[in-house]
Amino acid sequence: MVVITDKTKKKLTIQTLDIAPETTTIRSLDWDRDRFDIEFGLQNGTTYNSFLIRGEKIALVDTSHEKFRQLYLDTLKGLINPTDIDYLIISHTEPDHSGLVKDMLQLAPDVTVVGSKIAIQFLENLVHQPFERKIVKNGDRLDLGNGHELEFVIAPNLHWPDTIFTYDHKTQILFTCDAFGLHYCTDDTFDEDLEAISPDYQFYYECLMAPNARSVMSALKRMDALDKIDTIATGHGPLLRHNVEELTGRYRKWSQSKAKAETTVGVFYVSEYGYSSNLAQAIAKGIIKTEVAVEMVDLRGDVDLQELREIVSQCKGIVLGMSPSHGSANIQAALSTILGSANEKQAIGIFETGGGDDEPTYPLLNKFRALGLAVAFPVIEIRDTPTENIYKLCEEAGTDLGQLVTRDKSIKQMKSLGADLDKALGRISGGLYIITAKKGDVKSAMLASWVNQASFKPLGISIAVAKDRAIESLMQVGDKFVLNVLEEGNYQGLMKHFLKRFAPGADRFANVRTQEAENGSPILTDALAYVECEVASRMDTGDHWVVYSTVYAGKVSKPDSLTAVHHRKVGNHY
Repeated sequence: MVVITDKTKKKLTIQTLDIAPETTTIRSLDWDRDRFDIEFGLQNGTTYNSFLIRGEKIALVDTSHEKFRQLYLDTLKGLINPTDIDYLIISHTEPDHSGLVKDMLQLAPDVTVVGSKIAIQFLENLVHQPFERKIVKNGDRLDLGNGHELEFVIAPNLHWPDTIFTYDHKTQILFTCDAFGLHYCTDDTFDEDLEAISPDYQFYYECLMAPNARSVMSALKRMDALDKIDTIATGHGPLLRHNVEELTGRYRKWSQSKAKAETTVGVFYVSEYGYSSNLAQAIAKGIIKTEVAVEMVDLRGDVDLQELREIVSQCKGIVLGMSPSHGSANIQAALSTILGSANEKQAIGIFETGGGDDEPTYPLLNKFRALGLAVAFPVIEIRDTPTENIYKLCEEAGTDLGQLVTRDKSIKQMKSLGADLDKALGRISGGLYIITAKKGDVKSAMLASWVNQASFKPLGISIAVAKDRAIESLMQVGDKFVLNVLEEGNYQGLMKHFLKRFAPGADRFANVRTQEAENGSPILTDALAYVECEVASRMDTGDHWVVYSTVYAGKVSKPDSLTAVHHRKVGNHY
């Protein structure tokens, strides 16, 4: 069944389909959504997936986003009388999946809400009304009858601290909510077209799951103990049925690589406080771009202080997101544990959101300074709803921290290359270019020299972009940017400006003359030429992405001038 909203609004549709015996999916298709969480730009919309399981008892797994309220509830009523639902299973309480829980409790006041202990606590603050509840732990089972015996798998931090998976032993379907999902809106219920979904699948992992690689590995280990998994019923995008082994294998490979990283940063935050969860995610994403592992801990959850002490002691850096004068006794105990476990060889970064009249964060920063910790970035204080630029600032702050804690390792690696090879490689010359990009309100730029034309049909170029560059997030598949060509003999000013180190969130175009390209990105007025580009694909080459882009517009301002050439002396660093 498909229901379409008013054509003056963004396109929202509903799809229902029986995916196994007595099992129906209700997929809320959000075709035009172009942004999700942090700076997570979407190219293909997204979906919010919900599931009905009918045994002798009936269970509903997750609900939908509140923007689908009427569509979803009308669809659900067309499938079943809500009062006949016995259990409402909450995979986690993020609003895009639990946004209609309060409505469900009004329609089915006797329903039993099933979730982890933390999820139930979160829901109490969300719905503000009493409800029947069943708290489940790892390995607990719930028998719906007719063979539908549900087993619960605790999967914290994927990507909220209260996450559980649900496995139906009859249908061999594993309901995983965010894990193994992707933001990809399509009428295809399943993952038939692996090539089409692969870029979004990996991008989703990098944005939401990579900061919790160790938690991914723990969840995969618990999944290994289950019977055969026929289908992974995700919370976003197509359900995984045709490529389950391949796509779970990718999670395993990616997470093993990140979990084995020599350097780790701990990101500790209180998710109920303002927008801390999303800000922490943005900072973690910036850290990961430097090939540093992240251990994220929501201090609002059940935190074992001994385990917390061990995590802090093993980290090269600490990020703390909370108000020092806000929180329960448990949160204050956790903060004291972090302070007591920190040492002078670590770096520290602090952010705060929605603090109002709370005690400022600087006294807390000074306590870490007194212990000898290096400050990785200035305190980030947010009093209003974070903008795209704030999330970008957080990502760049995370990258600064990651670069700081790996500085000695980077210097050692630069010195490890043989002198002859180093000098020989350095003789490979390139042009000088400035890449400029804009997505939403976020703008960025970088100096580039690893640029080449890559194809005639279509016209295309390749650019090597270091993974820890700020602009990298604006050069995903489908993104548009401008390649500005610098002029020989007249490039020093622009090169000097874009070579300097910018503070997180700084305007890279301050005091630089620009004009707007057709694709919205800045054109440098003093450039010799410019080309407008759209990213078609990306290839992982270690510490860089090779970004292949098609070109569709351009202009030369000085036809008789030549492109500036960059001659290097060494080949192992810029």
